[in-house]
Amino acid sequence: MFTGIITEIGSVRSLTRKAGGDTRFEIDTSQPLVGVALGASIALSGACMTVIEQGERWFAVEVSDESLSKTTLGSWQVGRKLNLERALKAGDELGGHYVSGHVDGVGHLTGRESVAGSLRLTFALPTPFHRFVAPKGSITLDGVSLTVNEVGATAGSTLGETEFTVNIIPHTATHTTLGGLAVGDGVNFEIDMLARYMARLMETAGASHAQNS
Repeated sequence: MFTGIITEIGSVRSLTRKAGGDTRFEIDTSQPLVGVALGASIALSGACMTVIEQGERWFAVEVSDESLSKTTLGSWQVGRKLNLERALKAGDELGGHYVSGHVDGVGHLTGRESVAGSLRLTFALPTPFHRFVAPKGSITLDGVSLTVNEVGATAGSTLGETEFTVNIIPHTATHTTLGGLAVGDGVNFEIDMLARYMARLMETAGASHAQNS
């Protein structure tokens, strides 16, 4: 479990395709890996991975073909900058929102503009997921917990049907990879788990009502 508060920007040191189909990534860090044990969970731009090897300022993970196909990891190359977050521990401050690290898919940046010193970023999601996005709700983009501002297909919105906007303050732009995104870039997204469970509850309740009618 994570909170979407990025603690460091790392970079891909190397990647190796293994005979079994998985891909090994080695990640460089700017700070020593104090307190990170083998088997620990670390979110790499929103994707929860298990540490299988480590040095003082690097660690390695293995990524399945499934994860490569469902996330941006399949396009990563050496030098790629990544948002890093260690797993939440009991007693840690919950500064963002609950994030599982199970990426739902890849969204794309469709607009970028400066507004009063901040960045206004517009993203589009695959159609099935847009119903989970609500104004002032939470969403995770490349591991960063963000508040949704405007949502397409709502009253007064000029956005496309599957688009939504977030505002990025200068600190977030500097201390995560979001400030360097260009239009067309893909991002890992994870919808708010509360929205997911509420939608599922309503679906099952509706199905039960239909059966009993």
